[in-house]
Amino acid sequence: MSVVTITKENFQKEVVESEKRVLLDFWASWCGPCRMLSPVVDEIAEERADIKVGKVNVDEQQELAAAFNVMSIPTLIVLDKGQVVNQSVGVRPKKQILTML
Repeated sequence: MSVVTITKENFQKEVVESEKRVLLDFWASWCGPCRMLSPVVDEIAEERADIKVGKVNVDEQQELAAAFNVMSIPTLIVLDKGQVVNQSVGVRPKKQILTML
């Protein structure tokens, strides 16, 4: 499954109403660690059909970043039925991200 760009406009439909667990990657284009993590997140999206992967650009979606108290990026948040079930800040190896799910 491909990565979905999450905005405040599609958040309800794509995240809260999702039948699958959702992995959200909060990132920004100027963030070096975010660029390191991005291919790993993309890889997980392709390999795991049982989850939905979304990316939230914190510069464009400041309201969503604030709603989740994102203070540092990259931040990964796992949601199930719209509820946060796991969260991590910083670059993580793929194995750790998969364990979060």
